[in-house]
Amino acid sequence: DASAAGIYDRKLEELEAAIDSQLQVLYLRQLSILREQALSQYKSAAKTSEASDYEAMVNADAKFVNDAEDSTREGSDWDYATERTYLQSVMNDLASANKKLTEVQLKAGQQQQTAMQYLQQQQQMIQQLQMQLYGQSSPWNVGVAYRIPDTNFNIQGTYQGGRTNVQVSSVPDEYAGMLGPQGFTNGVGPGNLGLSLNLSV
Repeated sequence: DASAAGIYDRKLEELEAAIDSQLQVLYLRQLSILREQALSQYKSAAKTSEASDYEAMVNADAKFVNDAEDSTREGSDWDYATERTYLQSVMNDLASANKKLTEVQLKAGQQQQTAMQYLQQQQQMIQQLQMQLYGQSSPWNVGVAYRIPDTNFNIQGTYQGGRTNVQVSSVPDEYAGMLGPQGFTNGVGPGNLGLSLNLSV
């Protein structure tokens, strides 16, 4: 009768509502998983492919919408708009951060290039001044060091860039005791003479 049919319909609606509530919880969890998968796809595409951030975002968003549509029960009021909006917001934030990082890297590279150019210009100016002051620079760089026998006096001479420099210093010989009772041998020998020669061509 009509009364029994009404009770049946009411019970059926209550059962559907209870089942729908449990399924909707699973649906929301599924949307969260799909959102993370789409976000991972965007990150991977932005790093490894030549596609722009915009193309990567469009592809990731399309994947999420397609998978979310497949997971949505027909005839229900389930909706994935909130998860989609959150996904788009995260991708926009990541794209903005990547853009700022790229700008910082480009700016740092430009500053480094400018600094190198400045140093090169300064080096050229110094070389020009040296040529004006001392004439054509010599390719020879010579250094000589000599210790006067049985003394602590060292004589050092250098010739570099067309300039000669002589320096006399008093430095105790820490190894004199190893060379015999008289310290250094008399005369010029390998123990008291040093010579270095550099030739720039």
